[in-house]
Amino acid sequence: MVKEKIKQVLEKITGEKEICVDASARQEFGDYTTSMALQMKGDPMENARILVEKLDKDRETSGLVEKIEVAGPGFINFWLKKKVLDDILTDILLQKDAFGRSQVGNGKTVVVDYSSPNIAKRFSIGHLRSTIIGQSLYNVYKELGYKVIGDNHLGDWGTQFGKLLYMINLYKLKEFDVDKLEELYVEFHQKAESNSTIEEKAREWFKKLEDGNPEAKSIWQKCVDVSMKEFERVYDLLKVKIDFTYGESFYEDEMKMMVEGLMKGKLKGLEEGDDGAKIINLNEYGIRIPLMYLKRDGATTYATRDLACVRFRVAKWNPDIIIYEVGEEQALYFQQVFAASRKLGLVRKEVVLYHTKHGLYLSPDGKKFRTREGGTIKLEEVLKEAIERAEKLGCDNKNTAEKVGLGAIKYFDLMHAVTSNIVFDWEKVMNLEGNSGPYIQYTVARTNSVLEKSPHKILTIDEKHDLNQDELSLLRHLAHYQEMIEESANSYSPNILCNYLYNLAQKYNSFYNQHRIIGSENESYRLILTLASGQILKNGLRLLGIDTPERM
Repeated sequence: MVKEKIKQVLEKITGEKEICVDASARQEFGDYTTSMALQMKGDPMENARILVEKLDKDRETSGLVEKIEVAGPGFINFWLKKKVLDDILTDILLQKDAFGRSQVGNGKTVVVDYSSPNIAKRFSIGHLRSTIIGQSLYNVYKELGYKVIGDNHLGDWGTQFGKLLYMINLYKLKEFDVDKLEELYVEFHQKAESNSTIEEKAREWFKKLEDGNPEAKSIWQKCVDVSMKEFERVYDLLKVKIDFTYGESFYEDEMKMMVEGLMKGKLKGLEEGDDGAKIINLNEYGIRIPLMYLKRDGATTYATRDLACVRFRVAKWNPDIIIYEVGEEQALYFQQVFAASRKLGLVRKEVVLYHTKHGLYLSPDGKKFRTREGGTIKLEEVLKEAIERAEKLGCDNKNTAEKVGLGAIKYFDLMHAVTSNIVFDWEKVMNLEGNSGPYIQYTVARTNSVLEKSPHKILTIDEKHDLNQDELSLLRHLAHYQEMIEESANSYSPNILCNYLYNLAQKYNSFYNQHRIIGSENESYRLILTLASGQILKNGLRLLGIDTPERM
């Protein structure tokens, strides 16, 4: 990439390492900018002036850059030569769907833990963020050449299953679905309000399950099977396919080995808490609340299972990065798990453990997004309504309506910063005029329409052609696509890619509205800009998990 070449020139001239070069926030400040003059000793403005003099004399720089300017205080801005921009345009035309791919992550492995619904519950709107953000991060890292493993860490273990097993056994149920399991769970807690002894009975049922009791195992397995059938239907609708689905129960053997190792002192770090529970003290990591590893009765906890999961992932995939796409409410817990993983030596020191901490969906009144009756909103109902709304927008067939409706939901989620809460608003989700999935999809359809009407099927770039301001603005924006993929990965933020695509769609539509394309004096070049814009929008939407209909 051009940015890397500029960095290399700066490193050669200054002898400095880890120089930061960024795409300029606004095009009037050039294509790239660096603040390295601020990091050097002495006056930043004088440092910048000396650097620019050296850069002006450098042959490598002169082959890339048309103009270099000092901008206060101590920033240096670079404008690329049109030849360099045209070369990027040529690459887009030649590489097509492959443009944007790189090997920056070659030899490195990323595990993305995402979606992770709980067995015996329907998919709610609350599961959407983890599923969509996780899939997008998976796609982005894969585009950069990483070996990527998607892992759906199902919640299929724990004391809540003791409660379900107790209720199913109480009513001697042979057949049930997810709705019935949800009813039973609610009913258990209603009964527990007036009868505290059933909590102990639920714990006994979970202990049976952990001990491998055949009856408990059989009932539990049916709960898993009916739940997975529901989940797969929603995943199919979302066009999401996750590489592995390992529930918490999968780590039983791993847990037993870890518990045995800790209890016998083979793994250092286990202590006894005040109530007899086994804990891991994390004071050395600045975390005052210890992590409960085993309950006082020896039963496992979420931490037992998550640490066993870390150990398994390291042994199976030896990852360089493990991303946990889980809600913000689990922030302290994951701080504890990450610190415990390092204390127990489960991961190499250089392995990145990252928790995305996504926000919630909120209703317009700022409260958690729920039905009028106060229950959670089922994700499948939201997706079906999105498809129906797409049909009302004018999508003339079911396939197009699905692409537009599902794309609208996905983009609306991903356009927000991962950590922010989202106020769910159908008008914004389906807006054809503003920052939305349908707007960008419509822009792709517009580029397709222009190209279909053109009599020219072979396009060549005229390097002598002088560009007007709209053409140049569009061309410069296209040149930054690959960098936006890297930035999205490095910051674990698909919204960076969304912002880029929205700005590209705006620039193309402005260009389209201001200038004649077919039949113009510069028809060939403008068709190339149209083709490249549509290609980049399609490539970017694909990374977000969004399909693009040919027509809208």
